[in-house]
Amino acid sequence: MKIISLYKTFSILHSVILNMVSTSAKRNKTSDFFFLLNQFILDCQTGKRLLKNGSKMKPGTVNNYRSLQKLLLDFVAKNRITLRIKNLNNCTSRQFLIERNYWKKVYRGLTNYMYKTKNNHDNYVGTNLKLIRSFFNYLNTEKGIETKQLQKLFYPISEEIPVIALNAEQINKLIYDKEFEALLPYQLKVSKDIFVFGCTVGLRYSDLTALKRSNIETVYNEYYLKVISKKTQVTTQIKLPEYAVEIIHRYKKNKLFLLPRFQLLTLNKNFRKIGELAGWTDLVQKKRRKRGMLKEILKFNDGKSYRFCDLISSHTMRRTAITTLLNLGMPEHMVRKISGHAAGSKEFFKYVQYSQNYIDQEMEKAHSKLKRMNNTNSKNNI
Repeated sequence: MKIISLYKTFSILHSVILNMVSTSAKRNKTSDFFFLLNQFILDCQTGKRLLKNGSKMKPGTVNNYRSLQKLLLDFVAKNRITLRIKNLNNCTSRQFLIERNYWKKVYRGLTNYMYKTKNNHDNYVGTNLKLIRSFFNYLNTEKGIETKQLQKLFYPISEEIPVIALNAEQINKLIYDKEFEALLPYQLKVSKDIFVFGCTVGLRYSDLTALKRSNIETVYNEYYLKVISKKTQVTTQIKLPEYAVEIIHRYKKNKLFLLPRFQLLTLNKNFRKIGELAGWTDLVQKKRRKRGMLKEILKFNDGKSYRFCDLISSHTMRRTAITTLLNLGMPEHMVRKISGHAAGSKEFFKYVQYSQNYIDQEMEKAHSKLKRMNNTNSKNNI
């Protein structure tokens, strides 16, 4: 009887131990990184994962996650490593240290790959590291996979990219210089109209190209552009000046969209050609940061510094509109309302900063003129 009792006791203990081992194995289960990442992207795309305000994630953001997925696939293929995710719920100190050291190594390898192999800069590297942190947060909140805040090892890197914008004299040339316009071939004339309209309304390029006739409202012969930003969902209503109204009338035969449409690559090429023909060829240092170190970037074709016209792009339209309004003295909150920036936007602050620099430069020019006038008067009095 004692032998039977001991056998039963041993069986019960054995079952308990096996259950504990099984439970521990489940808690510390290793999952396939890319399977979870793909599931994360699908949840973002289908709306299973929403933004903090409850809205569905924008297609552009989902595309950023897909770009991250491609980057990581290339990284593991080139370096012959495997990415893993372990559930660290109730893990031992030793298990945690192993995973922390593993992800530290991944972080170092990935950043070296982006900087050295891919020749990326701080802004791109920082964006991808933030996306990885978001993925880890998803694992914690949506999948119940405890990562013990290992995502904090992916230190976010930020970079302020210099703002390129046209000054008032340059934008006036494009609007009112008919002799210059007459010199342009038809495709560049159309591109100039798009550029001028974009420099006036200050919309994001995605919102600008999506404009339709229904976005125009007429009130007592005054024309208004009304649009809801795709990115921030901010409603913007802008009174159009006469030259902007002339532009939209010029293309009224377009039944679907308000403005002609080009491939972005072609449009940017046209913008730069217009800038070159306008004589905006002053050399401009294009600088970017790598690991916090500021370095000048030279052109690939001849290894020389960039000209101002070389840096004009679709982004220049929005930057020009915002900085022009700020430089002309319009209050920041009104400019933000027109541009569709959310309150407290860090992105908007870049334009304010640029505007202040522009004002400082103009003030220095004015004081220099005043000083020269004083010197001239002093000589005349001698």
